[in-house]
Amino acid sequence: MDKSTTLTSDLQQQQDQKWVTGSELLLSGLLMEGVDCVFGYPGGNVLYIYDAMVHNRDFKHILTRHEQGAIHAADGYARSTGKVGVCIATSGPGATNLVTGIATAYYDSVPLVIITGNVSTAVMGTDAFQEADIVSMTMSITKHSYLVRDAQDLPRIIHEAFHIASTGRKGPVLIDIPKDVSNQKMLAQPTSPIHIRGYHGNPIPNHAEIDQLIEAIAQAQKPVIIAGGGVVYSNASDELIEFANKTNMPVATTLLGLGGFPSAHDLWLGMPGHHGAYAANMAIQNADLILSIGSRFDDRVTMKLDGFAPKAKWIAHIDIDPAEIGKNIKTDIACIGDIKAVLQYANTLAVSSQSSSWIAEVQQNKRLYPLRYKDSDTELKPQFVIEMIHETTQGNAIISTDVGQHQMWSAQFYKFKHPRSLITSGGLGTMGFGFPAAIGAQIGNPDRLVVSINGDGGMQMCAQEMAICAINQIPVKIVVINNQVLGMVKQQQELMYERRYSQIDLAGSPDFVKLAEAYGIKGLRASNKEEAIRVWEEALHTPGPVLIEFVVPTEENVYPMVLAGTTLDQMIMGDFE
Repeated sequence: MDKSTTLTSDLQQQQDQKWVTGSELLLSGLLMEGVDCVFGYPGGNVLYIYDAMVHNRDFKHILTRHEQGAIHAADGYARSTGKVGVCIATSGPGATNLVTGIATAYYDSVPLVIITGNVSTAVMGTDAFQEADIVSMTMSITKHSYLVRDAQDLPRIIHEAFHIASTGRKGPVLIDIPKDVSNQKMLAQPTSPIHIRGYHGNPIPNHAEIDQLIEAIAQAQKPVIIAGGGVVYSNASDELIEFANKTNMPVATTLLGLGGFPSAHDLWLGMPGHHGAYAANMAIQNADLILSIGSRFDDRVTMKLDGFAPKAKWIAHIDIDPAEIGKNIKTDIACIGDIKAVLQYANTLAVSSQSSSWIAEVQQNKRLYPLRYKDSDTELKPQFVIEMIHETTQGNAIISTDVGQHQMWSAQFYKFKHPRSLITSGGLGTMGFGFPAAIGAQIGNPDRLVVSINGDGGMQMCAQEMAICAINQIPVKIVVINNQVLGMVKQQQELMYERRYSQIDLAGSPDFVKLAEAYGIKGLRASNKEEAIRVWEEALHTPGPVLIEFVVPTEENVYPMVLAGTTLDQMIMGDFE
């Protein structure tokens, strides 16, 4: 082939290819990754990206009313579907408004791809208008970050970002795109296969480690499983049920693990830890073998470290992240790998532990010390509200919570049947998370009932997102448990600071019913049982979004409670001490 023929061939190939901008490459790359909705808020340095959306009818974008609402919505979408959530924000304050949401996802291992704009490359480093080094700011709370300097790299970067976010220990990945890069024109190139040097997403389980675990279980007389969010994220609920049945081991589920093991199962003990069930906490303290599956032994589960599980002969840990092994609790048996894969192999070998009398003991504790509260015929108790929501939904709803007392009451009194049914901020404890996360969950699960349970404090941190529920008719049922106080702070000040209450009064909060109506959402209120049953039934039968305010006593506390610096068996039982 002569030189002229080669040139002609190259020119023909270029003519066959399409000239595109970096923004168009970004949108097509997201669609190729299966993204069906992006949450975001525009600004100057992402306007080329938003301009590209105008002519891309396949691209769905939800305009939130705050960048934090966008990333929490993407987070709720990811947790409830198992897919990667995506959000977009502009540079400077737009990007920095995402930081809390990035940290929320990072500490709970949620797969997100966060796209931020930046100033043009020519002025980067000059403190240009709305410039912020978001890559450096978020380095400790992202799994990986990219600063895109050439739009030719975008197809590869997008493909890698989704792979990194969704494999191994899942987490947020940031893609920062300067404005000129988003408008750079080039010939579209096919995406190449992924090869990331040094990155190994899902480690292959070591069968010898699992064999050692099975041997320990066969000898154990008082074993306990602590199942965490890793069970849910690895879609290993069925494998866990099979494993628990075969080994005859009782199961406690952490806050993020709720739903990963069905609450109706005879071997379920409840949630352990700070506000854990009596049966779960006492089982951990008396067990001879503790097996953590996808739970990282965080301080809200272990409480006083040197008093945790004092009778355990073996501490075993199954986790995809080697960094978690032995980080907080000395580990005797470690099984590194994807939980689903580990349990699939373990189930081929599993034998029953010697736990018959132990099972009888822990089940007796469940009967003798259930979660209880003092009901009232004159006041509306928050626990009653949660029980009512559970009974009317039969445990089949997706429940999103904010952070505080209502979060713990939801964890205690709503009985979760299925994985990915509880959307809540665990590691960071982010107020303002619950409502926008519910919006994301509803977008990802249009045929499911989604209930957003909030306190009157957290609800005011992202209340503006009611606008997008009204405009898009997103049918989230928005519950506000209104006790007119920062309840969890009040409870700690009451029990640990000798009732020296400081800056907790929320009595000046808005009328939530009128606030909902101002956004075009139906608002309902109840302050006793009869009203609660009636308005909740009305809400369930009303198409579209509804806000329901339940007025509850200020004095009500969450029990059991283990105070900081004490051990799991030193529970305060409240009215049932």
